[in-house]
Amino acid sequence: MLNAKKILLGITGSIAAYKSILLLRFLVKEGAEVKVIMTPAARDFVSPLTLSTLSGHPVAIDLFHENEWSNHVLLGRWADLILVAPLSCNTLAKMAIGACDNLLMAVYLSATCPVIVAPAMDEEMWKHPSTQQNLQKIISYGNKLIPVERGDLASGLVGEGRMSEPESILNYIKKEILANSKLAGKKALVTAGPTHEAIDPVRFLGNNSSGKMGVSIARQLQREGAEVTLVLGPTEFPLPLNGMKVIRIDSAEEMYRACTQIFPDVDIAVMAAAVADYMPEVMASEKLKKNDENLTLVFKRTPDILKSLGKSKRPGQVLVGFALETQDEKKNALEKLQNKNADLMVLNSLRDEGAGFRYDTNKVTIFDSKGNENSLPLKDKSEIAKDIVDSIIEYIHG
Repeated sequence: MLNAKKILLGITGSIAAYKSILLLRFLVKEGAEVKVIMTPAARDFVSPLTLSTLSGHPVAIDLFHENEWSNHVLLGRWADLILVAPLSCNTLAKMAIGACDNLLMAVYLSATCPVIVAPAMDEEMWKHPSTQQNLQKIISYGNKLIPVERGDLASGLVGEGRMSEPESILNYIKKEILANSKLAGKKALVTAGPTHEAIDPVRFLGNNSSGKMGVSIARQLQREGAEVTLVLGPTEFPLPLNGMKVIRIDSAEEMYRACTQIFPDVDIAVMAAAVADYMPEVMASEKLKKNDENLTLVFKRTPDILKSLGKSKRPGQVLVGFALETQDEKKNALEKLQNKNADLMVLNSLRDEGAGFRYDTNKVTIFDSKGNENSLPLKDKSEIAKDIVDSIIEYIHG
């Protein structure tokens, strides 16, 4: 449910912070990538070492640490969701007035994603008019509130103000994310990486594709709620990928068989792999030995995966292709869009510095069969992936 979701967990100074340890474990187990931000006061209640160990990321606390600046803007843009649990009375007041005196508040004020809060405080504090007014203020800003529970309080009294239990918070988040997932219930197929066409048991015909673009698209589709199957060529990506179904292949023929088997059951197919166009007509059974003569190899065409899927595409399916060009880029991309019966075509040009194989960045132009064209500047491949998936969503919803 939370596969590939990026969640910032904010922990403030409250005795309920001990519950955040279990909450963090639940989020990670559900497949979310979680980064933790603590207020300075939260260190009195829970260990940063425990939280960093469970999350797999350093815990961020200070705006400045050892002459380094914590980039709160990037943190706020990285997250799909900010969850503040527990939310203390003090931090609630800061959120209500926009005070910015610690890293958590700086990230909150810079965030572009939804924010959910789970308050925790004693009953008298919870019911105080100023607290209730602050709650109404932050709700009016668009933040979501997980109600407090009634029970034993740190003061020894029994009443309202307990932070909701980790299981309840997790269920709330899952429902919230499902409600806002634009591709919930959709199935997607993504190809990524190169193919290797064997010449002999030692050598192969391949290319420099790293698979980064395709894997980024698969992750972004998953964040939007789609159930993703990734057909991945020979790359160095560690598996598993946040619970995503991954089929490893080597050759174009293997990728073709996998895709034609999966395609009838999916709603979206993104062919981002750099598939070899040719393969040796005959693979040598033994290693080819060097001699004084020139070596001649005969090649044949590999299966055209995109064209094959385009022929069998049913109404309602969205098929996305990639065109890597070195000349007449737009003309060739538009011809490929039409000839392959694709719905969208993503154009890469090797003329663009910092784009294409081996880079962490990319620069693309997206064409669709409705005549739309969207040229994107050079960005990190994860950002380009988001733009591509947004284009798919826009195409689906017209």
